[in-house]
Amino acid sequence: MPDNQNPKIKSLHGGIDRYVGRTPLIRLCGPSEATGCEILGKAEWMNPGGSVKDRAAWGMILAAEAEGQLKPGATIVEGTAGNTGIGLTVIGAARGYRTVIVIPETQSPEKLQLLRALGAEVLPVPEKPFRDPDNYNKIAKRLAEENGWFWANQFDNTANRDAHFKTTGPEIWEQTDRCVDAFSASVGTGGTLAGTGLFLKQRNPKIALICPDPYGAAMWSWFTHGHTEDNDGDSFAEGIGQSRVTENLKGLHVDASYRIPDQEALSIIHRLLLEEGIFLGLSSGINVAGALRFARERGPGLTIATILCDTGAKYQSKLYNPDWLAANGLDPKAPVPGWK
Repeated sequence: MPDNQNPKIKSLHGGIDRYVGRTPLIRLCGPSEATGCEILGKAEWMNPGGSVKDRAAWGMILAAEAEGQLKPGATIVEGTAGNTGIGLTVIGAARGYRTVIVIPETQSPEKLQLLRALGAEVLPVPEKPFRDPDNYNKIAKRLAEENGWFWANQFDNTANRDAHFKTTGPEIWEQTDRCVDAFSASVGTGGTLAGTGLFLKQRNPKIALICPDPYGAAMWSWFTHGHTEDNDGDSFAEGIGQSRVTENLKGLHVDASYRIPDQEALSIIHRLLLEEGIFLGLSSGINVAGALRFARERGPGLTIATILCDTGAKYQSKLYNPDWLAANGLDPKAPVPGWK
């Protein structure tokens, strides 16, 4: 160490990988006042990579290091809709790793551009269902096997869920002064809902877990009917919409699950932007929609926390583009049920 370095300062401050989590819990004024509940959103865009997936990336990298699976100079490969890849790239770079990201080519161009700007090698592939051998996640697994890379495996790597059990759950518990009544989160890998939910249920079994699910995904069917066979449409939401029960979801039971149409979620994010200055992606709108529905069903007086996954900056060419919205039959000014 050079003589002019201060060891106390070095111990107090670290690289960007030390600053995942501890995001604010923001009151969503319109939804709260419309329902008589306190609806609070975790501002996950304030993480270093700009989304809730930084927590999973942080957890998986640290667990792999502890198990000897990641060593200095190693390469991380992952199949992702974008945000986990961004988190792995940012946190991986801070810890000395290279990243290769396999991503469905249907994802927003902003995500692909950002991943490349951050230094990831990006491999866009045609979107295929999980059962197909050329599904983006299975391609990532093959690349890991062929090259000796570390495959993060976010869907079935329970270090993802553990990260939320260790951070997101305790933060919400503390930030609500232990008075949270419900938690709403949609499912991509299942790590956020399961890890946070299991922690909160451990503290108070009466806390309700809510799974809002976009059309075309199977979690509403799984939690409502016990199977994943429903095929009832499609959604423009990115990063959520699961067709199977991942390892991160196993053993989880929820208290309410809702089908959320894109139009409802879209109207929510546009109102939150125009009326409260909160700029969000569609998955955040789906999460807030779940909180709104639960609040309307159960009545006033509840404190409901949810996840504001990322900002709308990655979706400007779609969700905030009037031409794209009109071409897809979506109206950002359409009313939100239960929010006048």
